[in-house]
Amino acid sequence: MRAHDEMYIDGAWRPAAGRDTIAVVNPADERVIARVPAGTAEDVDAAVRAARAAFPAWAATPPAERAARLTALADALAARKDTLAETITAELGSPLPLSQMVHAGVPVLVAASYAELAARYAFEERIGNSTVFLEPVGVVGAITPWNYPLHQIVAKVAPALAAGCTVVLKPAEDTPLTAQLFAEATEAAGLPPGVFNLVTGLGPVAGQALAEHEGVDLVSFTGSTAVGKRIGAIAGAAVKRVALELGGKSANVILPGADLAKAVNVGIANVMTNSGQTCSAWTRMLVDAERYDEAVELAANAVTKYVVGERVGPLVNAAQQARVRGYIARGVEEGARLIAGGPDAPLETGFYVSPTVFADVTPDMTIAQEEIFGPVVSILRYEDVDDALRIANDTVYGLAGAVWAADDEEAVAFARRMDTGQVDINGGRFNPLAPFGGYKQSGVGRELGPHGLAEYLQTKSLQF
Repeated sequence: MRAHDEMYIDGAWRPAAGRDTIAVVNPADERVIARVPAGTAEDVDAAVRAARAAFPAWAATPPAERAARLTALADALAARKDTLAETITAELGSPLPLSQMVHAGVPVLVAASYAELAARYAFEERIGNSTVFLEPVGVVGAITPWNYPLHQIVAKVAPALAAGCTVVLKPAEDTPLTAQLFAEATEAAGLPPGVFNLVTGLGPVAGQALAEHEGVDLVSFTGSTAVGKRIGAIAGAAVKRVALELGGKSANVILPGADLAKAVNVGIANVMTNSGQTCSAWTRMLVDAERYDEAVELAANAVTKYVVGERVGPLVNAAQQARVRGYIARGVEEGARLIAGGPDAPLETGFYVSPTVFADVTPDMTIAQEEIFGPVVSILRYEDVDDALRIANDTVYGLAGAVWAADDEEAVAFARRMDTGQVDINGGRFNPLAPFGGYKQSGVGRELGPHGLAEYLQTKSLQF
């Protein structure tokens, strides 16, 4: 597996300040496939200084020219789609068809959407006797996770560039090779030096240095709620802006009269995608008491389609595997009933976890409250619609969800009362232009579409 042993700073690959490296491990066979530099505060400082120097010219670049560069970036990603998919499969463990369609495919669409948006966005407006300008925030520190390594990079970098910001990216240490390929794509797209910079490294070292750096105006972070709170505290002390996309424990609410078979099958598929390593996954399935037993049987049959090593890949690393298996064991200890899977490792090699479904889960159980981040579904029983709403809202999270009903109007009425950032109605499709983000401890701010662009803008008004 090809890897750069340098950082991408100020438009060039340059040696890291230190000699330490990070091993990149293929989670399917546990082999080390590459090593990348473990960036230090010194590397972060060089990258931030480059971004700071590049900011005035990039901010002053007409939106149409920024849009042209983003179009070139989308084209460069599309040209590397096969390599990106293969790389994501190697360092994340995602089955190749998923890597091709979702991991490498969707980011091309998102990058192109920001090219189009930058070209037509109203960066100024007249309000009474004032002209209001929307200007770039400045230097963005982007800290991205491993579960959707390219999508999360594009969802931060593309709107930041469209807004006129410059960026320093610190990707997850488990999936840095994808970030390096992205840096190559920015080169091919002709971005000016310093507009995009890449520092690989560990979160507590490079990530913290980036969040704390006085030259960073906004920190955009996707990851755990615990780390998000830490970044929020750091940013708060410096009065700098943050955009935080954090954890989730989303409810898949199946109302009486809904197509039960479809709702259960789509719900199981939603969680098993990416081995359950999706913050917005519908990990709690809520079913009315009258159809509960039927739903459990349907779920038990549906999960058999997800074969370990084929449709379900490994988890990203050994620690994540141990964490998820621990949650499954905890579910058994607390009295939930296993109807599929379990805590035992299904294969001797690789960080795999069996697709697992629990029945007889109560809202107070650990597996119903905490984010597991693995292929685990909990099926909960409710007595009436108000009870379903109470259970759906009874977590510290509010990222996503789904509602199934006999008609869309009934589903929408229920969804409007859910404390969550986005809800799919009767199987509604993913929309890359709709705002993505959560309520409560699921985060602050939104990604994607015009709402995602707005995160990287600040407002100035001139009165005449």
